[in-house]
Formats: sequence, C-alpha cells, structure tokens
Amino acid sequence: MNTFGKMLKVTTFGESHGSGIGCVIDGMPSNIKVDTNFIQNEVNRRKGGLNLYSTQRKESDIVEILSGVFDGYTTGAPIGVFIKNNNAKSKDYENIKNIFRPSHADFTYFHKYDIRDYRGGGRSSARESIARVASGAFAKLLLNEFNIKVRSGIYSIGGIECKDIDFDNAINSEIYSLDKNIENIQKEAIQKAKRNHDSIGGVALISAFNVPVGLGEPLYYKLDSIIGDYMLGLNGVKAIEIGNGIESSKILGSQNNDEMCKNGFLSNNSGGILGGISNGDTINIKAYFKPTPSIFKPQKTISTHNEETILTLKGRHDPCIAIRGSIVAESMLALIIADMLLINASSNIKYLKKIYKNNKF
Repeated sequence: MNTFGKMLKVTTFGESHGSGIGCVIDGMPSNIKVDTNFIQNEVNRRKGGLNLYSTQRKESDIVEILSGVFDGYTTGAPIGVFIKNNNAKSKDYENIKNIFRPSHADFTYFHKYDIRDYRGGGRSSARESIARVASGAFAKLLLNEFNIKVRSGIYSIGGIECKDIDFDNAINSEIYSLDKNIENIQKEAIQKAKRNHDSIGGVALISAFNVPVGLGEPLYYKLDSIIGDYMLGLNGVKAIEIGNGIESSKILGSQNNDEMCKNGFLSNNSGGILGGISNGDTINIKAYFKPTPSIFKPQKTISTHNEETILTLKGRHDPCIAIRGSIVAESMLALIIADMLLINASSNIKYLKKIYKNNKF
C-alpha cells in the first residue's frame, strides 16, 4: 500500500535509483498560501551530504510542484510533487546484485514480489521518505493557519541521552541534537561507529504544540494508534513511545496520572493524548531508530540462490539514520495532525462553525 490518510491522503511513488521520488497530496483545502521557500527548506533539512554525520549522496532535491497550486495558493485539487534523482550511483550495488544485505528489506521484498531491484533497495529505500517530508511541509502550511507547530530533535544517540531539551538548539545542530551540552559526546559516538565501519542507533523526540482538544476518532482511528501506525511505517523505526511510554509501566498510578486544575494539566505523562483523543496539551512522541543496516564490516549472508557468502558493502550510507529520520518523523506527525483536524471539521458541526467563524481555510 502506498497511500495513507483519510481526509488528507498522500500517495508516494518512485525508487531510490529511478528517475525520482514524488507524491500526490489529495484533500488539501483551497486558499492556503503556499510558501515554496519553506517547502524547499523543509526538504533541505532531510538532505544528505551536508556534513560528516549523514550519507555523502549529494542530491539537489529540488521540489517541483506539478499541480494543485495557482497564483501562490492551493486550489483544492490534488497537489503533485516531483523530486528528481540526479546523483544515484547504481554501479555501487553491482557486487550485491544477487546477495541479500543483512537486516535490510532486500530479503523480504524479493520473496514477496519475486523481483529484485538491488539498486539501493529500490522502493524500500529511505530515499522514498523525501516525499513524506515534502507532503509534510504542505501539512505544516495548513497547521500554521491554527498556530499548531511540530518540532523535532535527537534525544539520544547510542544511549547517550539529552538532559536539557531545546528545540532551538536542534535547528542549528549538525545532528539535530536537543542538548548543546551533550551534542559533542553524541557526535563522537557517531564518529567512533563510522571509524569502525559500523553504525549506531538513536532516538528522536517529536512534539506538537498548540494542538486543540478533540483530535482523534475512537475507536479504530485513535490519534495515538495512528501515530504508532505511521511512525512504525518509517524505515528503521522499531519502537514508539507516547508521553511517559515505557516508564509508565514501572510506576504507580498516583505517579503517572496527570492531575488537573482550572488552568489545565499539572503534568503531561500522557503525552497529550487521552482515550485516543488529543487533550490540548503538548503531544510528545519518541521514535526509536535501529542502527543503519548498511555497514562496511564483512558480514555473513546468502544469495538469491540460497548460497552462503560474505558480503562486503560499498556505497554511501548514513552512520546514524535517526538524524535525518527525525525530520521525516516530524513531517509524519504534521500530516497526522492535519488529517485529524480535517476529519474533526467534517464530523463535528460545532467545530465546523467555529472554524468558519474564525475565517479559517
């Protein structure tokens, strides 16, 4: 399946070493001002080749809007976006044409579809995520109409956790670290793994601010369940936490409950979601990324003919996919909230009247 969303639907297409990656965004309301510089900057945040901490595949990643925008505003028609691939080096994969890479999707895609695009993983490549960032930029333009902001940063690298959470620091950090006091230690952990021809895992924190009460559709399209669904659909994400997450299983209810006063909640252990519905507090998500499976150590594997062999990998790969993955996760949360906002507007007449009264859309 290549489409996600209910009211705001996104379909992505393209392969890592094909002509390019694109998406169709369907359901975006008309008359939203389109800031093309903002969209391009969002895509650039995900771009590789910017420093020592990401893949050295240097793509221009120029966003081309094909449809759905006229005179700087959305028209309500499907928005078509295309981003060309112009720095693919397929020859780097010739030596693994018939060899499976350990912990990659090569093995499962081959057995499911009985065809093998060995060039960087084809459709299963994280290159596809650029379409999610582009569509997420459009979602953010919609959320801006309601002053809803989504931000992200690196919380942990190889178990080295940030202490002071500062999203402004993440903007200026080469690895999007949330803590300037921990950043250099995290950088060294990445470089150490890279020097050893290895990779390292990490955790991204994604937060949404000023989210209104009421987003989420129980029982089978809950806000938290869709967050889990979409986030776990990202390349390399192996676990998700919402709010207090795993820690809530280790403490008492009296410690985990978010008490209330007339001004709001006194804590946010729930992560901004109760009963699958946003409660008006900040939504806090942690996405856990595994180490990049593309490493340069010799590894035991098998061929497409089930013959045992040793893999020696070439190519350009991220030493830590969590870094650029945090930008993709941020985009996905923006898309989820925008979709839920539109669903709520269509299912609640009071909510709809409030929107029209405030001249939204």
